[in-house]
Amino acid sequence: MGGYIWAPEIHFIDGKWYIYFAAGASWDVWRIRPYVLECTAANSITGTWTEKGRIVLPLDTFSLDATTFAVNGTRYLSWAQNDPAVGRGTNIYIAQMSSPWTITGTPVMISRPTAAWELAGGATVNEGPAVIQRGGKVFMTFSAAATDANYCMGLLTASASADLLNASSWAKPANPVFASFAATSQYGPGHNQFTVSEDGKWDILVYHDRSYRDISGAPLNDPNRRTRVQKIYWKADGTPDFGIPVADGLTPIRLSSYNFPDRFVRHWEYRARIEANVSPLADSQFRVVTGLAGSGTVSLESANFPGYFLRHKNNEVWVQKNDGTSLFAGDASFTARAGLADSAGVSYESHNHPGRYIRHYNYLLYIQAASTTTARADATFYTQ
Repeated sequence: MGGYIWAPEIHFIDGKWYIYFAAGASWDVWRIRPYVLECTAANSITGTWTEKGRIVLPLDTFSLDATTFAVNGTRYLSWAQNDPAVGRGTNIYIAQMSSPWTITGTPVMISRPTAAWELAGGATVNEGPAVIQRGGKVFMTFSAAATDANYCMGLLTASASADLLNASSWAKPANPVFASFAATSQYGPGHNQFTVSEDGKWDILVYHDRSYRDISGAPLNDPNRRTRVQKIYWKADGTPDFGIPVADGLTPIRLSSYNFPDRFVRHWEYRARIEANVSPLADSQFRVVTGLAGSGTVSLESANFPGYFLRHKNNEVWVQKNDGTSLFAGDASFTARAGLADSAGVSYESHNHPGRYIRHYNYLLYIQAASTTTARADATFYTQ
């Protein structure tokens, strides 16, 4: 434990705190193995931490990224490990636990890198498992490929009632669920974990990436991966929707309709509308920025098309690129008002056409006067 020390995770289990981490040997820094620390104090910051030692695995090979989770009262450990009998690189394993630092039984490999996106950059990598549960399903994200712009997240899914120690209980889609996105200058997102927002309302994705694509030398020698957080949304079928790694700066929002709660403002071929089950998710994400026209206004910038804003044109609302003109600035600027149908919501009044609000009509967005009860409802949205 005198070499590389990395990938810590903190967990609260049966009234105690545990940190899982990986460490290398002083005489061989790449002789990486998993270890556990324990703190019995209520306050993990001021309490004393005790080393519980190495997690003993049947195979004494490169192993890291241990995480733990419980399903239906049974606690499991999942981690990444190399098995020479399988081949180069790392695979994802799972085992039952008899204590927070001890596995029991025979580990089971539930994922190995075989798809092109898992092998990109010359790597053979599945690592960094993390678990979130919802609606009777167990979702395990993992990271794959070389740790450059190819790095990305995959997803394994199992029923909470299934035998999680049976590899066939886990399904893996054909494509990654979270990957580099050049338009927002986010590259190589991965090795995530999950938490919840301070108010408990939102599941939060924590991950690391870089703000640039090109790396000089080996990516593991590049020190500039940084920690990021963003909201997780959930699809109608109960599966997580991670969207895109959003741009640096303000967190994007989604706007749900007051009178059609399952429909969100989105752009489709640049026309703005409200729609349910938006795919891709980022089409329904906007950053509320200082209004292009100033004067206390706001503008709504597309999350996946930075530099494109909601603007009205012939009373229709579109997502278009800012051309720098005063006309565009006026068309793309709005005054945020308390919701016309519900003050807990928000309504957007046109800056250059006062009295007209963004509203939906036949699911398309327009700016119109909100002179009727229906119009006021159509012009009210909730921020998510």
